[in-house]
Amino acid sequence: MAEAVPVRCPACQRENGYAAPVYPCACGNPITPPLDLAAPPLPLTHRTWTDSWVTVRCTACGRESEWPHPEVGCASCGTVVLIPVHAPEPPRAAAGPRGAVGAGEDVRPGGGGCRGPGPGPAAPGQAGLGQGPGQGGLGHGPEPTGPGHGPGPGPGTPVSRPPFRPVTIRTARDAVATAALYLRWLGFQDVRQPDGPPIPSAAVDLRAPGVVAQVDPSTAPAGLRAVECVWLNGLTASATSVYFSLAGYTSDARARADDLGIPLFVMDLTGMPQPVNDPADALVGTGP
Repeated sequence: MAEAVPVRCPACQRENGYAAPVYPCACGNPITPPLDLAAPPLPLTHRTWTDSWVTVRCTACGRESEWPHPEVGCASCGTVVLIPVHAPEPPRAAAGPRGAVGAGEDVRPGGGGCRGPGPGPAAPGQAGLGQGPGQGGLGHGPEPTGPGHGPGPGPGTPVSRPPFRPVTIRTARDAVATAALYLRWLGFQDVRQPDGPPIPSAAVDLRAPGVVAQVDPSTAPAGLRAVECVWLNGLTASATSVYFSLAGYTSDARARADDLGIPLFVMDLTGMPQPVNDPADALVGTGP
């Protein structure tokens, strides 16, 4: 956590301490929303999906990501206020487009720093980023291999896939649809989505032969219990358990997922899932 700063409640004028959370950038460096303490905080009277997120640029790699908008509840009157955040400065001319990742670059949030771009196109087994999709959520390019596409590679063999095109996430339904597309891109077939619109604060189940996935579209990091629940669901179904989260994971959840071998992915609002632990890297590299 960053150092606590005083935030004055506009309703009762009481000062409340607030420490901005620290989030893991896709390059592995910690980032904190730059609070604009010169601007007055705004009372939160109606929560919307769009207003729940703020764009933050990583000072190490220049990547822009969407993270929960800083807010604090007044300890005196209970008013919830949004804390203004400085908008990212215009990118330098040398910077790539927002959310884009260079060819061959191995990016993993929370993985201990940038690994840097590799030579030429991405190696087999690495997820292609920022390209276009074809039918069924797969991009135009070489004929895909793996389950459902004729003779596939053996266990542990890197899988060649066409690039995955992200779908912009504006609602909880978009988050669920993006996770379903990504599972199909990984090689899972007949991914089933639940009927009806998802509840923004509740995790949603996705199932397919060989996989049980949870999609968490809330603005709070997924915790230990959520990871253990999806593991139990996968154990019951004799399937791989996978978790997708928009707001990341607590440290306890990350450690437990590593112990249980559960692939964890985090999605920003550009719709590109990123692996955040070794089981997720292995799933991307070799498929189901």
